[in-house]
Amino acid sequence: LGGGAAGAGDRLPEFLDWTLTALAAVGALTLDADRREAALTPLGHWAVWTKLEQICVAAQSPAGGNIEQPAPAMLRGCAGLSPGPARAEYRAWLAARPTGSAVTELLEAARGDDALVRGLAFEALRVVGAPAASAVRAACDEAVLRPYAVLWLAEQEGADPESAPEALTRREATWLWLDTAAAVADHGEAPLLVSHLDSAVQGNVPELLREVREAGHPRTVQVLVALAAAHPDPALAKAVRRAAFEVHTGGGG
Repeated sequence: LGGGAAGAGDRLPEFLDWTLTALAAVGALTLDADRREAALTPLGHWAVWTKLEQICVAAQSPAGGNIEQPAPAMLRGCAGLSPGPARAEYRAWLAARPTGSAVTELLEAARGDDALVRGLAFEALRVVGAPAASAVRAACDEAVLRPYAVLWLAEQEGADPESAPEALTRREATWLWLDTAAAVADHGEAPLLVSHLDSAVQGNVPELLREVREAGHPRTVQVLVALAAAHPDPALAKAVRRAAFEVHTGGGG
């Protein structure tokens, strides 16, 4: 062990020389003729301040313990936070890793089975902003991500959150309603699932039940079963259970 440490120490000047040469090559610093002194250029000063800012943001992480976590664990750790602290946590997590790899990791988390994580991943991508645009645009080609990606892009292009859903087709809006309902069914309480009915674009339950059959969401049956169990109106609950059975058996389409 001691010999290994000594060997590493012997190579330190070589490593430092390589590092200084590389930084000088990209314009971050200048070296004198004897290569004994180095000075930061404006670009170098900017890089140092940027890194210090990232360190400070990470140090102020409100939830603690999430910065080093992979994206799915970080997002689940933020699920109980209100929007402001959650955004601060996203910023801290993003500051601790390169933007490109962070965006890739968030989108990979969004592809998983947990609808709550999917929604939170796109909230974190809102914190990233424009640097994530090309990756999010590519995600429009994936059925499981498309509604979220379309909304994200609409907001990036200037739409406010109230009007952004107008960018979705009716089928995409129904798919998103089902995905959000799946998140509520898995992580929320029964009254939230019942009140979620009011957010459906269809405006009434019979029309919603007709259109969820065609949305193609993999959790449609589970969502409808959970909704039927939660709804206090026996007649409506019966209609929802019937729709769940028809989706399950492939009938009623």
